[in-house]
Order: sequence, then C-alpha cells, then structure tokens
Amino acid sequence: MSVSPGGYAGKILRVDLSKEQFTVETPSESTLRSYLGGLGIGAKFLYDEVSPGTNWSDPENRLILATGPLGGTQVPGSGTFSVVTKGALTNGAATTQANGFFGAYLKFSGFDCIVIQGASEKLVYLYIHDGVAELRDAAHLAGKDTGDTEHLIKKELGYSEQGMTVYSIGPAGENLVRFACIVGDKGHVAAHNGVGAVMGSKRLKAIAISRGKNRPVLKDDKKFSELVKTLRDCILNDPQYDTSGVKNWGTLNVYQSIMTVGFLPVKNYTTNVYDPAQLNKFCGDYIREHYDPKLHPCWACPMHHCYTLRIPDGSHAGKIIEEPEYEGLASWSTQIGQTDVNEAMLLSELVDRLGMDTNESSWVIGLVMECYEKGILTKRDTDGLEMDWGNTESTRAMLWKIARRKGFGNLLAEGAMRAAQKIGKGATEFAIHTMKGNTPRSHDHRLNWRELFDTSVSNTGTLESAWYIGRPNYQDLGVTPLSNPLSPVDVSTFVARTKGGFLFEDSLATCTFCTQTSIRMLSELVSAATGWDFTAAEALKVGVRIANLLRVFNLKHGIPAELDAPSPRYGSTPVDGKFAGKGIAPVWKEMLNNYYQLMGWDKSGKPLPETLESLGLGYVIKESGNH
Repeated sequence: MSVSPGGYAGKILRVDLSKEQFTVETPSESTLRSYLGGLGIGAKFLYDEVSPGTNWSDPENRLILATGPLGGTQVPGSGTFSVVTKGALTNGAATTQANGFFGAYLKFSGFDCIVIQGASEKLVYLYIHDGVAELRDAAHLAGKDTGDTEHLIKKELGYSEQGMTVYSIGPAGENLVRFACIVGDKGHVAAHNGVGAVMGSKRLKAIAISRGKNRPVLKDDKKFSELVKTLRDCILNDPQYDTSGVKNWGTLNVYQSIMTVGFLPVKNYTTNVYDPAQLNKFCGDYIREHYDPKLHPCWACPMHHCYTLRIPDGSHAGKIIEEPEYEGLASWSTQIGQTDVNEAMLLSELVDRLGMDTNESSWVIGLVMECYEKGILTKRDTDGLEMDWGNTESTRAMLWKIARRKGFGNLLAEGAMRAAQKIGKGATEFAIHTMKGNTPRSHDHRLNWRELFDTSVSNTGTLESAWYIGRPNYQDLGVTPLSNPLSPVDVSTFVARTKGGFLFEDSLATCTFCTQTSIRMLSELVSAATGWDFTAAEALKVGVRIANLLRVFNLKHGIPAELDAPSPRYGSTPVDGKFAGKGIAPVWKEMLNNYYQLMGWDKSGKPLPETLESLGLGYVIKESGNH
C-alpha cells in the first residue's frame, strides 16, 4: 500500500444510505494532485458517478463533503469544507463552501471526504467518531431548526460545544425547498444551489463529527510553520490583505462600502435610490457596541469575524442570534424595503435556522412584494398576508410558510425563477436569477458587471472567479485590477483569467477571507504539506481543470450554453441612481465570445478537445459535445 502524500488523511468514507453500508476508499496520489480536495475532489466524484438523466432528488445523486490538503492545519480558517452535488435550482453542478470546524474535525477523524449516495427509508443522522461511522435515528429531530438540531445532537451524544461539529438541514431541507442549505457550527452555511434540499431528499438530517485525535502529517513541518507565520502576519498587519476591514469587523462594514459605491440591492432592482441616513446603523461600530458581542472564531482563525449578539430591545429583547454577514443584512434591509437593523438581523437569523439560503429567500420575497405592489398578487393569493414593501411581520410569516411548503409558500419554495413562471402575469420580467435557475448574491450586480457576468456563466450555481477587489493576488493570476468595470472586454477577460485561482482555493478547504487567494503562498503551503513541488502554475491549472470538468458535466446533463445569461430583470438597465442608463445587455454577446475564446472553448461554449487534452481531461472529450 502506497504512503499518502503529507497533509491528507488518505481515506474517503462512502455512505450508502439505501443499504445502510459504509466503505472506505483510498484515492490515488495522481487523483489527489490533479484535484487536491474540497471542490476539486467533489467535482471528480460528481462527474464520474452521476449519470445524465439523474435528477437532483434521485437516490443516485451524490452529496460530497470534502476537506483538502491544508484542512485541519495551522493555516487560518482551515476548518472550511466544500459541498458538491447536483443542485436543486439548476439540476446541474452545485458547489458551495462553509467555514467553522467541520473540515478540521473530518480530517481529525481520519477522512478527507464523505461521499453520500442512496436515500434512507427514515430520517437519520450520520455520526462519525474515532474513525467509525454510524447512522442514528433522527425521528425526534424532524421539523427542528438547525440551531436546535445542533444543540440536541451534542447533548444526546454528550459532547461539549467545541467537542463536536454538527451540520444539519432545517425544516426547509426536510420539505425539499429548492433553496434549502446546510447549516452548522453556530451559523455557518453551505448555501448555494439547494444543497440542503439534496440532503433532505436523502432523508439525512445532520452530520455530526467528534473532535478526533488524528492530525495531518506534514512532509516539511518546519517550512509549513514558517509559511503559516508569514500568512498570519500578513492577515494581521499588512493593509493590502484587509482593505475592507474584515480582520476586525467581519463583513459588517462591507455594507457601508457597498452602499457607498451604489451596489446595494433596492426593492428587487426597481430603483437604486435610498436614503443613506436611514442605514447608518448597518455597520460594525454600531452593531458591536449595542448588541453585546461574544466572539466564537472558526478553526485556527485569528480574525474578529464571527460573533453571537444579544438583541437589546424591542419585542425580541434578550434573544441571542448569530452576527449576520453582509449578505444577511442586505437581503433583509433595502432589498425588501425596510431599514430597521434589528429586523434585518432577526430575519437573517430566521432563514439560517429554517435552513434556507438568505440570498434566494430575499429575492423570492422581493419578487412577491413587487408583484403585490403591481397588483399581480393580492392578499387572496398570499394567504391573507399583506406583502407590501418593508412589512417584516408578513415576511417572517411567509418564510415559515416557505420552509414548510404551506399554502402560497409551497409555490415560493420552488425559487425565484420557477415561482415567477407559476405566478405568471408578467412576473417573469421581475424575477432575479440566471437562466440556469440560481440567484446571485445580495448585490445589485447590474452595477458590478464582473460579478453579474461571472454568476451567469458559472457552472457551480455561484461565483467561480476572484471576487474580492482588494486581494493582493493579481500578479499571481497574471491579470491587473480592472481599470474600467463597465468595459465588456476587460470584464470578460478578468473573469476568464481569474477562474483558476478561486476554484483552486476552494479545493484546499481554506477560508478565502484568511488566505485572500494568495496563489503563490498557498502553493508553497501545499508543497510543504504534501512533499510535492507544487507551483503557482500548477495551482491555476488545477482550478481551470475543475472549471472545464464542471462545464462538460453541465453540458452532458442538458444545460446548454444558451443559458449563460441573466434573467430580464437581472440583466436590466438601471433606471435611476449613479449608473442610470448603463446596461450590460447590449454587450453580452461580445463578452461571451471573448470569454469562450479565452477559456479555450468554441463559439457555442463547448470546451475544445485540445483544451481538455491539455488539462488531462481527454477522457471527457466524447461527452463534451465537441469531438
């Protein structure tokens, strides 16, 4: 038996829920080097094992949760893990990441990856401890929210807060809400493309992993420690690594930055005008001062990012909640036409506990509110709820209906695109989504062409390319910062050229806020961990390999290049504000042509045989539709 490269546990746990069986597999070193872990190894299993014609909810679909070669090490934020599956919103590839402790504890239990297949006859949860896996009955957890589920499992199994990691689905996942997510470690979320619905379809309520005693063996521990020290020094002391103040504030202050440049989503993109004075409490200074914050960092993380808060006043006074990310604040403030920071944070907490993606949830509610305002929907349609802008009580009630698929909530549980199609009467002109069916993050992307284009051409159901403007990695990626963010050639070139970096980082199972997609530093860490001579060029090739593999997966699963486009509202031209009259639609085809060419694809968006061959993907050429 060959010795595993350093950094890896060297084992993959396969769980067949239909047969209630467990098997352990050993991946080859060539597979590990080609795909690394996390997103990469998940994409490899997804492509090889899920056949065309398999629906996202079929037992034959795979749900893959994986860490990578840096998982569970001293690297800041290396408790991260990736979830890969065939997603409920696009019925194509879905990948998403979550932070916390899961990736580290999975490695400490002796596994790099869990591949889940089949479907249980009853609701169960997976318990991993001391290198052993077992299924436990979860009937008593049915209908429980994600917070209660985590607490109850730890109590039932006798573990302390830090002694176990638990990721679960809420009622939304159990009821197959298409934008259900997987939530754990006190508010960390694997959110995009309905991965929680897939977990629900398998009747798997949660995955609980104890903090085992195994630790990854590193080939050059001294060099690794030196590199980690350099990285931590950069995080804590180098301003270019923290241009948005994430080190001290998490993403709270991103809200004010986004507001300043005009990227806040306002009333479902019907306007870009709002009163900034009404939003001055949406910032780190105010929230940390008034909400009794208590720090609870992720694995090995030196940042002041994750906190619990206590609501100080109002009808929910004394309630303990998780501090929201920027997206939670934006989703439940201007997007639904309300400016009370208490309400925004409470709604963000609610969707996490119900187990629904906060982005899609708010796009769905925004769609309903616009339809209600225009008379397309009435109280008769909405089960008597007044869904006018800013009505947080009705919003709260509707979110509960969605999670349980009750009444009008059953229709909305299908997500923004399908809900608009069922509502009819012109609602499809208002819904914000890509034509593949997934929704964007909570920004007005019409003012940020880079993210709009990347979201629309992505094969994962979320962003695939470098998104954080302040990152110090442009030289590593061979690009320069965008000088004109509304240039069709510059934007599409940037998205193509940065594609490999982000997907490489997601294959390491590290937190992007900590490592900042610093390709050279991360490549050196991989070398020190594994013993390979792993270069930045090889790192980027890994990322591009994953992008092309997922592209072919989607093509052979019936998702054509014609769907590389935004919905009418998502790609619309702003009617007011500082970007009024500047729309992406007239130059979309030009951007696609440039992007396809730079990616090594033909004019129809299919990877060329020589592109796939150069990436070691010759075996998928016949399935690419371009041979």
